[in-house]
Formats: sequence, C-alpha cells, structure tokens
Amino acid sequence: MMSEEVLKLKKPPHKILIIKPSSLGDVVHSLPFLNVLKDNFPKAEIHWIIAKGLNELLEGHPMINKLWIINKDAWKRIKSVRITIKELRALFKSLKAEKYDLVVDLQGLLRSGIIAKATGAPVRVGFKEAREGSRFFYTHTVRSGKDVHAVDRNLEIAKFLGCDISDIRFPFPLSFSRQLSAASGGISHQLHKEYAVMAPGARWETKRWHPERFGKLAAMLPVNSVVVGGKSDIDTADIVVKNSRSNALSVAGKTTLRELIEIIRNARFVITNDSGPMHIAAALGVPVFAIFGPTNPMRTGPYGSSHVIIKKDLECSPCYKKKCRNVQCMEEIKVNDVAEAIRAYCGDK
Repeated sequence: MMSEEVLKLKKPPHKILIIKPSSLGDVVHSLPFLNVLKDNFPKAEIHWIIAKGLNELLEGHPMINKLWIINKDAWKRIKSVRITIKELRALFKSLKAEKYDLVVDLQGLLRSGIIAKATGAPVRVGFKEAREGSRFFYTHTVRSGKDVHAVDRNLEIAKFLGCDISDIRFPFPLSFSRQLSAASGGISHQLHKEYAVMAPGARWETKRWHPERFGKLAAMLPVNSVVVGGKSDIDTADIVVKNSRSNALSVAGKTTLRELIEIIRNARFVITNDSGPMHIAAALGVPVFAIFGPTNPMRTGPYGSSHVIIKKDLECSPCYKKKCRNVQCMEEIKVNDVAEAIRAYCGDK
C-alpha cells in the first residue's frame, strides 16, 4: 500500500468501478467526482455500486454504464446470514469477472473495502482516513484532511488520478418533470406556482430542529411551504402543517426519490436540517437555509457559497453525537433566527 501525489497510470483505464452505496447526501456529494472522471476518461466504462432504495437516483444516468444494486441493510440481519453469504459470493464472482482496471472506494468502510479487494482490480484507491480498517484493502490511499467538505474530499482522489478538478458540477440525470406530472395523488396539481420546501427530518435525532418551529416559521413565510420527507417523516411533517396556519402542504411519504428531486428543483428556496434533501437542493443550485447543531457545516454543509448556515457557536458543538439530553445547539435556534435570515434573502429579490 502506498500514497502518492499523483498516480501515474500506465494507460487510461478501460473499466472503472465506483463504490458509494449510501447515504443519499453522500451519493449526491459523489456526483462531481463522477463528472470529472468521465471528463478525463471519456472512453472508460463506468460502473457504480449503490444501495437498494437509492438506485433511483442514478438509474438511467448517461455517465454510468452499469449500476450494481446491493441490499446492504438486509446484510446486517443475523437471521439472513446464509442468504447474505450467498449473495456476497455471487457479487464477488460477478465483480471479478468484469476485470476492472480501476476501483475507487468513496465509502471507506470495512464492507466497501472488502468489495474493492474482491474485484481483483490492479488499482484500488481509497482514503487514508477510511474507517474500520478498509484502507488495508486498497493498493493506494489518499489523504483528504479532516475539516474538508465531502465534495472536495472526493475530488482529492480524482486529483490523485490525474484529473482536472477545476470544473465542479453535479450531473443529475435529466429532469424527471414528466414523472412528477403523472405522480399518484396529483402532487403536481397541489403545488403553488411559487413555494418553499421544508425538510424537517434527519437521520439523527440530534440533527432535527423542532417540527413545531418549522410550522411556526411556515406561517411567517411570504410563500406556501411544501414539507418533504420519507415515510418515517410523515408524523413530523403533519406537526409542521398543523402549526403552519394552513400555509404548508405535506408530501412526506408520497413521493419517489425522483419526484422529490423535481419538487426541490422548482422551489424558491429550501429550509432544512442537515439531511439528504439539503444536499439535493445545493447540488441543484437552489438557495438553502440549513439549520446545524451537532455536525460541522464545513464538512457536510450545503456545497457552494450561495447558502445560509444557521447555527449557534457553542463550545460543545460540533460534537457529532446521535444522542443528547438537551441538544442545546438546536434548542437555542429560535424561529426568528431563521425567519430573519430568510427575510434578508427575500429582501434582495
């Protein structure tokens, strides 16, 4: 295993595998890497390993020749261990048969490292700071640094591969507007011509601002709000709507991933916790008002300079804790703090 400033490939790679199964925000952060990889190796065939449930984000992408969908959540169940072993063996055999020239592991976990090794590719690249010992499965490692945004972190590997990383773009697949128009429940017909998107959910409990505050904020906005989220966010979204004085509509649990992208794409702005929808909005160039507490916006905030971070500078933050007794960093962010930031933005429009 070795680390170099720039890898000198004997010849341009013919077939490349990107390993980045999850999560939603992390996959979005990997799109600029895909873009520069395709720009610099236009003749290369690119494959991507994605988790089941997120595959919709990349299906039909013109830059990806093959999508490998893995059911990683099922692999965690002890009861399914026999099925998991069988699936992994089949996956490893199929990946090895592809004879990749280059494999890049952007996930950096034990599972992804093992998958990279199983391909048998002569060049396997990952982060030096990769967790769970995954770096021992790579042929080359790249140091990315700590307080570096995930997008820039991924591009460090592209730079190591000799790619020009000056053009940073998020190549989403073509617009899914037609799907949205035909969406079940007639979602497109319920949307106002101009609206804001609210995303009150988050994977960690500590990253969630009070839904009641989202609702009170919605009642103060000059435009109607559309509350988005998955099925697990339905109750949270209902609380937002209840407190919005009829100025919010919930589509939580009612949209596909592609429909969610289109709803965000057409929003005037997005108000969100540190979550997947935040990264989608930033990637689409939609202004974001991001509420941060236990996590560091320098690493995982909305990418770009046109977004607003709302946070309190406390000694204990960022702590990266998924559990906390009082979550002071989020408690101290008041409705008016967010409302004033939005007023300042709207006042310039």
